[in-house]
Amino acid sequence: MASQNLTDYERKRLNNIRRNNEMMAALKLHSKATQLSKRPRVATKSSPNSKSEKKKPKIEIPLVIRRSLRTRGIPPITPDSVDSNPIPNKSPIKIESSVKNLGPLAMSDTYDSTHSDMSFIESIVGMAKKETSNPSVGVICDVEENKKNGSFKLESMSLEYENIARVVPGRITDVRFFPSNSVRMIVVGNKFGNIGFWNIGDTDDTNGEPQVYLYHPHQAPISGIFVQGNCLSKIYTSCYDGLIRVMDAEKEVFDLVFNSDECIYSLSQSKSDSNCLYFGEGRGSLTLWDNRIGKSQSQWVLHEDRINTIDFNCENPHIVATSSSDGTACTWDLRYTDGDKMTALKTFTHRRALQSAYFSPSGHSLATTSMDNKIGIYSGVNLEDSTSIYHDNQTGRWISSFRAIWGWDDLYLYVGNMKRGVDVVSAIQNKQVTTLQSTYISAIPCRFHAHPYEVGTLAGATSGGQVYIWTLR
Repeated sequence: MASQNLTDYERKRLNNIRRNNEMMAALKLHSKATQLSKRPRVATKSSPNSKSEKKKPKIEIPLVIRRSLRTRGIPPITPDSVDSNPIPNKSPIKIESSVKNLGPLAMSDTYDSTHSDMSFIESIVGMAKKETSNPSVGVICDVEENKKNGSFKLESMSLEYENIARVVPGRITDVRFFPSNSVRMIVVGNKFGNIGFWNIGDTDDTNGEPQVYLYHPHQAPISGIFVQGNCLSKIYTSCYDGLIRVMDAEKEVFDLVFNSDECIYSLSQSKSDSNCLYFGEGRGSLTLWDNRIGKSQSQWVLHEDRINTIDFNCENPHIVATSSSDGTACTWDLRYTDGDKMTALKTFTHRRALQSAYFSPSGHSLATTSMDNKIGIYSGVNLEDSTSIYHDNQTGRWISSFRAIWGWDDLYLYVGNMKRGVDVVSAIQNKQVTTLQSTYISAIPCRFHAHPYEVGTLAGATSGGQVYIWTLR
């Protein structure tokens, strides 16, 4: 009955299965398969590249754990500390003496241009001899007369195309005019340790571009430049590498003056004493160096952090002003010291780092520039009258910090802005009164110097190595 219920297809399938089983039984395939399955296996040699070969142990890569500055006890990177010092540390940066060249450097060995510098050296030596025999007394009288009669008109200051030059590569950290009325010459330093010179008006005969002379006597950012007024052939430079050198054009050498294991952040000299140098060394120290005996006479700890500027009062050369990243600017009397300490005559406090503190041309006022976006002006007896003027001083880490400087009188301050202009601040009206602008300006001027003998001649240096010279129309 079961077979009768099957379909034709199912009956045909069963017949095929039965026929296949009979065929396999006749060939004894089942018994042979059983014999083969019981046969022992023969071990075979594994090839060198076989997967059964013992694996080599893996080289473990150490796990690097990223830790923030806060957990490592390092203060955050802020605009207060990025000026030529991008990674702040709790202790002053120390430079290994083994990487320093502590001997004198021939100017020819540090020269970094293709054309000869002999004409430049001869011009400096000639200028120094001319100034020594014929000092610029007449021009100084003109400046004094300008102070009495009032300042010139600001709108008469202009920037001409021929008064623009790229003097050094990279960011300029300091700029200075030579104190001479016979030659308009600029010297600048940059973050790479280069010193560049530009005799304004001189051009390269081959391409018509401004003629500049570039040297490389240092291995770190230049922190200060000083040209001696009574000997223009000697230019002092200080550097973050802890060295102070003097370029002696007559000897054609960059001679070593001082070597420190600490960074040198600032450099100055009193006009009444050309034999001594004052510089900010390490964390808050002011060092007095005497060239006559070739050693340090004194060192005072004045601040809790680096000293950014040192400026002498032209009316009283014993009074000096210092600005520091500890947020204070102070005035001191160098005649009254107590070992390695001095008592400040006056302390001016800001909420953030002080980038500069400069006396006015008369010596009766003081101007400070701070990272708290303030320009402070202090005047009156003992600088007791104070005014705070808002100014955006946040330059970031790629542009040198702004430092407001005095011009040729006690009326105006000049400081860069982030819109590629020069803000002019009135010390009388206590506000910004105008901005020097030009279509020729392609970068932000951040460091300035007023020509000491030419009223209205202002140099502005940028982080791209350019120098702009404003003159009177």
